[in-house]
Amino acid sequence: TTEMANQEEAEMQISELDLLSSMFPYEEEFAVTDQLALAELKHYVENESAEVPSSKVQFILNVKAEVPNASMVEFSMACALPFKYPTVLPEITVRSLLLSRSQQILLNSDLKTYLMQNFSGEPCMLSAREWVKDHAAAYIDKDLSSSSMTASDAVQSQVTTFTRLWIYSHHIYNKQKRKNIIDWAKELSLSGFCMPGKPGVVCVEGLQSSCEEFWSRVRRLTWKRILIRHREDVSLEGGGHAEIQKQRKFSTLEEKCFDAHGARGNHMDLGQLYHFLEEKGCADIFQMYFGVEGH
Repeated sequence: TTEMANQEEAEMQISELDLLSSMFPYEEEFAVTDQLALAELKHYVENESAEVPSSKVQFILNVKAEVPNASMVEFSMACALPFKYPTVLPEITVRSLLLSRSQQILLNSDLKTYLMQNFSGEPCMLSAREWVKDHAAAYIDKDLSSSSMTASDAVQSQVTTFTRLWIYSHHIYNKQKRKNIIDWAKELSLSGFCMPGKPGVVCVEGLQSSCEEFWSRVRRLTWKRILIRHREDVSLEGGGHAEIQKQRKFSTLEEKCFDAHGARGNHMDLGQLYHFLEEKGCADIFQMYFGVEGH
């Protein structure tokens, strides 16, 4: 059954992460950047909880490679394991200060090709790391100016990604947090809404990098539980201001309070939230948050 397959994939991910942390015990070599996702994954396996983890486990592997005439260069591999990994490939981005943009694009696409050809359905993080250790340095001196690479590179830089994040929190009461959410969204030109109370719902939309910056700030605050329930990414060719405005479903970011009921006045009327989302063309999100059809 899928349930069993999911369970097995999750177990394989955990054992691979354990292996990595025993081989690379130091933070500067291997560091899990999303502890919450890892905890969620472990909980899923141990309790055989039916709720599939909502975020991918993310981690950084740093690799030192020897470069002729320049002793050592550090490459950093930013990795994310999709929930179906290892039946699907991991998401890996290799970076180094010494790589130009086109060298980095080429290196990453070659790594992906290598993994696609050699590891369909098997854990491959160590092999990916080995490949980077052995091959990455060669890309630093690759002269790509004469090749066709620059043309596709120019196209690459024109693609902007518009992102919408749907964040779920156990509760949002704290005034300072609510102020942060609104101020940060304004600073990062994000629109959306924040519904305080229990549960807390935050939606932000705008440039992908701004959404990611917003999320990294918000999750550093103290929460009982907070996670990205759903994420939408749209690639925009050309990606100018007008294109981005066209994608938005919300005009600004505002706090929405839907007639609270309950003793402390902190439980929001989810029926009203559903109608609000429906007006904005986002009704399907309701089910992702609350696991029920909206009415």
